[in-house]
Amino acid sequence: MTTLRIVLADDHVMMREGLKSLVNAQADMEVVGEAGDGRAALAQARELQPDVVVMDISMPGLNGIEATEQLKGCGLKAKVLVLTAYDDSGYLRQLLEAGASGYVLKKAAAEELVQAIRVVAAGGVFLDPALAGKVVNGYVGRKKLKGALQGSALSGREEEVLRLVAWGYTNKEVAGYLNISVKTVETHKTNLMEKLDLSGRSDIVRYALRRGWLNET
Repeated sequence: MTTLRIVLADDHVMMREGLKSLVNAQADMEVVGEAGDGRAALAQARELQPDVVVMDISMPGLNGIEATEQLKGCGLKAKVLVLTAYDDSGYLRQLLEAGASGYVLKKAAAEELVQAIRVVAAGGVFLDPALAGKVVNGYVGRKKLKGALQGSALSGREEEVLRLVAWGYTNKEVAGYLNISVKTVETHKTNLMEKLDLSGRSDIVRYALRRGWLNET
């Protein structure tokens, strides 16, 4: 079994200790480094070449957004998973633009953080369902989603599916929100990815960012 190498970046020692115990309790994970500020997190990432850096937003020196941007800008392969108390779609947008692969709230269950680490380590994108739900609930009930693509080849339903997928919802959850079958969701997802030349969920999230959909409230 391949062991995932994790660096923890948080300025609260007790938080790091708790995270370290949780991560090291997993058979496929190991904490290889810790940092109390953004600059130390960058140094640890350069030196240790971890698979994932679990990054807080509010830290002295470089904050989590700045540290993420610099980490990704210097070509390091480590994935960044943001773990924060901030339930704010604005922070989410900034961090995804900076190169983060995931966003988890500190109030989330331990199992959710472990899942998120595995998802981003495998090249996926993980968005906390609590934050995604707050934004999605704001527009799913509308008769027409604002910001519709003008001149786009996407149908209205394909755009709805794309938005929900970008916010981290599974095919089953999308089907529930839109009152359609899972098979129909899969068909729409396949069609929209072909039309937009998207190869995976990471591409979908980046496309949604460019459209400004991840900054809606």
